[in-house]
Amino acid sequence: MNSPNEKRNWFREFAHGTSWIVGTPTAFALAILLILVWLLSGPLFHFSDTWQLVINTSTTIITFLMVFVIQNSQNRDSQAFHLKLNELIRAVRGARTELVDLEDLTDEELRAMQEEFKALHLKLTHKLISRKKES
Repeated sequence: MNSPNEKRNWFREFAHGTSWIVGTPTAFALAILLILVWLLSGPLFHFSDTWQLVINTSTTIITFLMVFVIQNSQNRDSQAFHLKLNELIRAVRGARTELVDLEDLTDEELRAMQEEFKALHLKLTHKLISRKKES
């Protein structure tokens, strides 16, 4: 019997592979080809309700499933990105380690942090402008 960890790894690998494949130009071309085949088959099926239902149902199911696959890949990429940034913050002397895990802050805390960085940016911009004027 598979452990929960093995099941998660299976889904992770499946989601990663699937999102990579569907992001290729070949997959896009196949999707266009599928739509063209459907459109060209319209006269054969007299543009019936069933003919329309086939494409509507197919695209709805595919879209529904792809949301989960893409979200899984995006979650992993985001987590890896945050871990890399956290490592850089930790490794840089003088960096504020309280910036690690900012994604866990509330919206208000994030806004306050954003305002702090805007003020810092303004201060540095003014310093830079005054240095240019002096030289």
